[in-house]
Amino acid sequence: MTRVETLALAVATTALTSALVAFSPLAMAQDRTGTNRDMAASAADGAVANLALAQSVYAHGVASGDALAVLTAARLMASVEVTDAERTVETMPTEGMEPSDAEGAGDGPVDVEGMVAMAKALAGDNEAILGLIADFEAEGARGRIGGPSRTLSRLRAGFTDVWTVPFYGGLLAEVAVLGDGDSDLDVIITDENGNTICIDQSFSDKVYCSWTPRWNGYFYVTVMNVGRLRNSYYILTN
Repeated sequence: MTRVETLALAVATTALTSALVAFSPLAMAQDRTGTNRDMAASAADGAVANLALAQSVYAHGVASGDALAVLTAARLMASVEVTDAERTVETMPTEGMEPSDAEGAGDGPVDVEGMVAMAKALAGDNEAILGLIADFEAEGARGRIGGPSRTLSRLRAGFTDVWTVPFYGGLLAEVAVLGDGDSDLDVIITDENGNTICIDQSFSDKVYCSWTPRWNGYFYVTVMNVGRLRNSYYILTN
């Protein structure tokens, strides 16, 4: 078992009793054995997936100097209406890592305005692309999909956040962790029994996960800053 899995299991076990009492009385009658994930369920990704995809398309566009790709990312971001939310989180030093107060350059993942500015810079004197950007800016936020909520965390290097998030059984659950690019974030999502739902230990700070819970329950999203600089990231859920 990896360090991040061990930490997530310990937190999940400690929080289980109080979490179940606070959630739904009807949930107590459900079968809560095994993993809280319906492996047979299938559902199309929702609005949170669009936000995660927008960050990936933006990164690709910047790396390749493609103004149209960056504009596409801006359209994806603008298509989803996001609300800010308060969430339950426990922050602690990560075992085996040296904490650091070193600041990064970013303060959250790039937003629509930042994407548009980058698209203009990459477009240069290309009037056709600049016209498309102008059309997009004129459209505003029409036709946006609502639903997702986000919470900003400014996680220091060598520290771990553990978020407690409830989801309903039988419905699509979506979680995205979108960092500012200043450091690597490792992410693991576990259910109330300590079973792993998703895990990402790649050299990235952009993670998306979706699944369908079997029953109403709490899930624990563990985010570890394993880099050397602070990372200001958003956690988003549907």
